[in-house]
Amino acid sequence: MATRELPTGTDDLLGRIEDHVAVLTFNRPERRNALTDGVYHGFATALPVIEEDPDIRVLMITGAGGAFCAGGDVKRMNERNQAAGEPRPAAAAPASIEARVADLRLRQRSVSLALQHLGLPVVAALPGAAAGAGLSIALAADLRVAAERAVLVTAFSGVGASGDFGGSWFLTRLVGAAKAKELYFRSPRLTAAEALALGLVNDVLPDEGFEQAALDWCHQIAARPPIALRYIKENINRALDNDLGTCLDAEAVAMVRTMSTADHREAAAAFVEKRQPTFNGN
Repeated sequence: MATRELPTGTDDLLGRIEDHVAVLTFNRPERRNALTDGVYHGFATALPVIEEDPDIRVLMITGAGGAFCAGGDVKRMNERNQAAGEPRPAAAAPASIEARVADLRLRQRSVSLALQHLGLPVVAALPGAAAGAGLSIALAADLRVAAERAVLVTAFSGVGASGDFGGSWFLTRLVGAAKAKELYFRSPRLTAAEALALGLVNDVLPDEGFEQAALDWCHQIAARPPIALRYIKENINRALDNDLGTCLDAEAVAMVRTMSTADHREAAAAFVEKRQPTFNGN
């Protein structure tokens, strides 16, 4: 398996490419991979590279050290809150609420919205806990696989927060409004098996060798024709917010385009010849 570097510009989010699968890894295991400005910068740096590389067909997002992502760094939040009560010079005054809102809007769009718009399948591989904004980012992926030991928790109500990074949008579409409200209000710790039963994850894999198993899971998708995968993602995303007529029209365009590709011709020939097709993304 050929491996090459995927630049992120930060050690908080590591990147590599394994054949046709790009892997982004949250890399703050000492803080359960809590989010930082470096992580946001890493996504903003890596996602355009992934989008433009024709050899990358699937993106897998995972975490180092046995966790996926704990979301916001609560220890850092507490330190900031404590410091807020101390006298400080005017030059060090905290940002206004309006400035903080604008900053969070940009960060959310650079991660959750960018993952939704990325022109290839995105798989979140959860080796352990996904909490708060970490869970929201996992939900922003197209698919999720979890280790048996993984735990999923919205967490926001436990820290007096309402939620961010699109978790309420994604969760409502996955489980319905009433269940989404329950998961946000009560914030239960869902096991991987419970998350699978609710449809929050697509598969549960053994703890032992989880990352390689998740990578193999992604490679199975990457073996499919990439142009078709891109249009399939667009079709299903469009179905969330549009009427049937709009979706039918768009499906017609996508169907004709995909059936005009070399990959479609290869698939038809392989079917007749009873062999495995080889797709080149053309």
